[in-house]
Amino acid sequence: MRSSARHKRLKLKSEINVVPYIDVMLVLLIIFMVTAPMMNSNVDVNLPQANAKSLQDKKEPVIVSVDQRGQLYLTLGDTKKEPIDAEAMKAKVGAFVKANPEVSVLVAGDRDGKYDGVYQVLAELQQAGVAKVGLMSAPESGTKNGRP
Repeated sequence: MRSSARHKRLKLKSEINVVPYIDVMLVLLIIFMVTAPMMNSNVDVNLPQANAKSLQDKKEPVIVSVDQRGQLYLTLGDTKKEPIDAEAMKAKVGAFVKANPEVSVLVAGDRDGKYDGVYQVLAELQQAGVAKVGLMSAPESGTKNGRP
């Protein structure tokens, strides 16, 4: 009887063991999650200079200006440029854009100013519900092909 128990055939399993594959995929996922944010940092960008055509709009645009010190100025339609703080700018521009959804909103930053001022204005405009914002620049004078 014992010999028959020894000769009893073992059933083979026909299943694929996926645990090692799952382990490998989780390790790869962790590697990509750690390295992906590093791919976009410390990138030097040299923007080209070009003579771009100005946008033609039927309505007067809303212009938010940021001077060299970071002070904000607001020009709504045909009104005169007035100094304004960030909260009041967010409220006024948000209300104006809700009333006139077709109006263009432009941000004008001082050439010698800090980028942080323009970035803060863009964030405030996004919070105010402005979907599209353009960056404003002055045309170059005395240059040829974008170079002095």
